[in-house]
Amino acid sequence: MFGEIEGTGFEVLDPRFSSCFVGHARVERLWTGGRWHEGPAWFAPGRYLIWSDIPNNRMLRWDETSSAVSVFRQPANNSNGNTVDRQGRLVSCEHLTRRVTRTEFDGSVTIVADRFEGRRFNSPNDVVVASDGAIWFTDPSYGIMHDYEGEYGEEEIGGCYVYRADPASGEVARVADDFAKPNGLAFSPDETLLYVADTGASHLPDGPRHIRRFKVGDDRRLSGGEVFAQCTNGLFDGFRVDTKGRLWCSAGDGVHCYEPDGTLIGKVHIPEAVSNLTFGGARRNRLFITATTSLYAVYVTANGSTLG
Repeated sequence: MFGEIEGTGFEVLDPRFSSCFVGHARVERLWTGGRWHEGPAWFAPGRYLIWSDIPNNRMLRWDETSSAVSVFRQPANNSNGNTVDRQGRLVSCEHLTRRVTRTEFDGSVTIVADRFEGRRFNSPNDVVVASDGAIWFTDPSYGIMHDYEGEYGEEEIGGCYVYRADPASGEVARVADDFAKPNGLAFSPDETLLYVADTGASHLPDGPRHIRRFKVGDDRRLSGGEVFAQCTNGLFDGFRVDTKGRLWCSAGDGVHCYEPDGTLIGKVHIPEAVSNLTFGGARRNRLFITATTSLYAVYVTANGSTLG
């Protein structure tokens, strides 16, 4: 079967997508009331989701046991991307403070990175934690371009790059420097590949609107960087990878699903522009989707490769 399956939100573009969902699954809107939602992260022990409402300078919390939504943190330094590290701690990108932080189990906040070679970052955007504990993050300039999602400021660092913070020394290394606006990022399940979105088309005529794929060497250096996929509606922002290596990517009309060979096999249509997503639930088979003003979810037959 090809085409959109009425009432479900799913659109099949390639037969391989049919195995990614069951026929009676439906997209649900769990909550609405924000301005620009971003950075969903799933906390399995507590059965809750945390995400950012950037312009409202707050982080929200959705409880799976009751469906209640509450404010997790406000003010939140205009936080954007969030993830969960291998110890179950929250790691966040903050526009206002131009840094990456970790929230410890006692609630205190540790600065992971706020400068490179003595200069402040632009506005860290999205973040992922590798199995060795290293924190990889992107640093476009969206949070300093105006006061809506942060605070207007000057670029100190001379460009928009991708970084890695070493888990032992805390040293920050620049791992990619040829992006217009690096945005979402995620590893393949075996961490031999790193995918990074470039949303340069948001502010540059004919700018990039694609995801690039890098090989990760044993020394954690990146090579390659060819274009993996071009966005066909809006821009790729945040995305996640499932256990079979498929990419589930945000886009202007919903979530686009790509096979590891780069084929767009299907879509999950959402009535708002999607910013980010993550897998959660007891089996990591529930896709939580942040889309402009609302939080959505849908059960799929895929499983997220990692938490957060």
